[in-house]
Amino acid sequence: MSSIAVPAKLLTVVQLIPALHSGGAERSALEIARALVQAGHRSVVISAGGRLAAQLQAEGSEHVTLDLGRKSLLTLTRLGALRRVLRELKPDIVHARSRLPAWMGWWALKGMTPRPHFITTVHGLNSPGYYSAILLRGERVVAVSQTMRDYVLSHYRWLEPGRVRVIPRGIDPVAFPYGHRPDDAWQKAFFAEYPALAGAPLLTLPARGTRLKGHHDAIELLADLKRRGIEARLLLLGVIEPGREAYVAELQDLIRLRGVTSQVVLTPPRHDIRDIYAISALVLQLSNKPESFGRTVIEALSLCRPVLGYAHGGVGELLAELYPAGRVAPGDRERLVERAAELLRVAPPISPLQSYRLTDMQDATLALYDEVTAG
Repeated sequence: MSSIAVPAKLLTVVQLIPALHSGGAERSALEIARALVQAGHRSVVISAGGRLAAQLQAEGSEHVTLDLGRKSLLTLTRLGALRRVLRELKPDIVHARSRLPAWMGWWALKGMTPRPHFITTVHGLNSPGYYSAILLRGERVVAVSQTMRDYVLSHYRWLEPGRVRVIPRGIDPVAFPYGHRPDDAWQKAFFAEYPALAGAPLLTLPARGTRLKGHHDAIELLADLKRRGIEARLLLLGVIEPGREAYVAELQDLIRLRGVTSQVVLTPPRHDIRDIYAISALVLQLSNKPESFGRTVIEALSLCRPVLGYAHGGVGELLAELYPAGRVAPGDRERLVERAAELLRVAPPISPLQSYRLTDMQDATLALYDEVTAG
């Protein structure tokens, strides 16, 4: 539950996002929408919809279905509809979380009187250029990590540093409680479903089915541990997705080639990720490209589970601050297996998180809203 106090001035805040299926930007939109409602504000999200829309509305926000994120000329035909919606809503703030919706919002706001405040969040390390620059046009630009702030300031020299605010993503420690262990019934059912994962320390790589996420490196790590006589199991959690069949087949070929078929399980996304983290000896974050943040890092550490990851981008930033023992230079296969063996033998203690909490992110964002509207 957010700790936000009811402010003197109540706001109408509209968030623009392509859709509400899954992902970090979508989750952040829901988390801020929830905080707005709890503080008594009016919260509206405009998107193409998706499975999270029902949750958004159940938590007290409004949803307007309008597809602003499809990269098609047809999207431009919706500009008039967006302008009509905004004129009807009369928002104090329009907060864009993705590039094409941000462009649509920017154009729709032209000529509006009074003009709502325009806020943007940069969620990803997008290729720099004119198209991406719209996310730097907000009165305030929210960067989800120091890595993200450094990135945009280095690529957009015209961007005033004072407009960029670092507001890291946060997790709910109630949802990821320190020291949590799933009950015996859950563990029995899990290992009955995946018997190949029983009998040895579990390495879990939670990531969607794309080669950027380091699945190949995780398989090679397991094979390297096996060559050293260290028994382990590997769960590639969330890799099986519609449209990713060729990539999954590629991973299965590598698993067979490395002789670890009986030690690896690939699954679709699951809702019991907290319990899976909790039984994992190591949670892996091996993306081969820097990421803007690394929510899985703080989720695992919040549960008191060790994390092993590449020291670049937002993941490296988090590990440097919260768990330096889990940092390895990107692509250093020899050091990766050495560090994994060390952590499996004796992992350094993990303290309860005192930062990167959900309420920290919510409070900072609502304070930013108050700042721009008060100005």
